[in-house]
Amino acid sequence: MVDFDKGLELYDRPEVLYRLFFPRREIAGNSDNPKAVNRFVEVTKGISICCRFYPARSDGPNILYFHGNGEVAPDYDYVAPVYAARGLNLFVADYRGYGGSNGSPTCTAMIKDTHPIFHDFVSSMKDNGFSGNLFVMGRSLGSAPAIELAYHYQDDFKGLIVESGFASARNQIARLGVEHLFRDAGEPVGFGNDLKIKDVRIPTLIIHGEWDEIIPSTEGRALYDLSGAAKKSSLFIPRAGHNDIMMLGLKDYMDAVTKFSAAE
Repeated sequence: MVDFDKGLELYDRPEVLYRLFFPRREIAGNSDNPKAVNRFVEVTKGISICCRFYPARSDGPNILYFHGNGEVAPDYDYVAPVYAARGLNLFVADYRGYGGSNGSPTCTAMIKDTHPIFHDFVSSMKDNGFSGNLFVMGRSLGSAPAIELAYHYQDDFKGLIVESGFASARNQIARLGVEHLFRDAGEPVGFGNDLKIKDVRIPTLIIHGEWDEIIPSTEGRALYDLSGAAKKSSLFIPRAGHNDIMMLGLKDYMDAVTKFSAAE
């Protein structure tokens, strides 16, 4: 049995954390343009994560979204209207030390925090009358919490969407330039994206830029190939890098997400 906790513990070294996380503090209040409501989720005593909910339709699909590194939930004020135009409700979660959340980010905390965030997401959708199907989505760094939840709560989600995600811990360590820290650790587990997705059976959509300069498209293809889902699809956007994927492929991107979230 894979010891995922040990894999995270080995990642929680200062030399890894300062290369992996780029927290930015920023918080925006509730707003009508775009419609956005902040929600603070206590993940452990004294630590709350700021999430930002963008409602579109009460019967529309509900997407629990984990953003990329260096981003914060209010950044999605610019993206959420595109989702709303498709009838998609977007619930964006920050990480410790990001946006309006307190605490400091670690790999262990990021993964552990996903569970209370998930439970709050489910209850808040129900309590506020949002009756559509539930999906989990992660971009870049956010692929780890998204795959974690898909792995654990397959009876609750209708599907998993991964954008610009990573697969191999070995490759991630090489990109971070910390191979020397893992010479005696055997095969590293890290977040375990490649291991967990093998057991994810719910429908899965993989999106990646063909020219991604940060997380190569080969990582997205690996996630697709490893996925245990019987129903899986992929979109690899030509000429798109890591941070311009929606700009260069907006229609194809949103068509894929809309079609995926509408499937029964």
